[in-house]
Amino acid sequence: MNEDITCQKVKERLENGEKFNFIDVREEWEYEEANIGATLIPLGDLPNRISEIEHLKNEEIIVHCKSGARSGRAKKFLNSQGFTNVRNMEGGITAYLEL
Repeated sequence: MNEDITCQKVKERLENGEKFNFIDVREEWEYEEANIGATLIPLGDLPNRISEIEHLKNEEIIVHCKSGARSGRAKKFLNSQGFTNVRNMEGGITAYLEL
């Protein structure tokens, strides 16, 4: 199973200007309040929008939400759809913004 990733590590990668597949599974209103540059695909929309990320099946994808619970579900769902390298950002955006 893919290792999850700390928000500290994600922050370092973003600060280094690294490009990676980063998906925010929160709702649109949450994204408008605060976002850290991830592509917004709310958890409930993920099954209908899977075709948008189908080409990333074997690439690293980092998912995040507010606390890590929804992104944990997103990771399970994506793994069940054949995605091989999905990582949940531990603690979500809440932990990230506290850094």
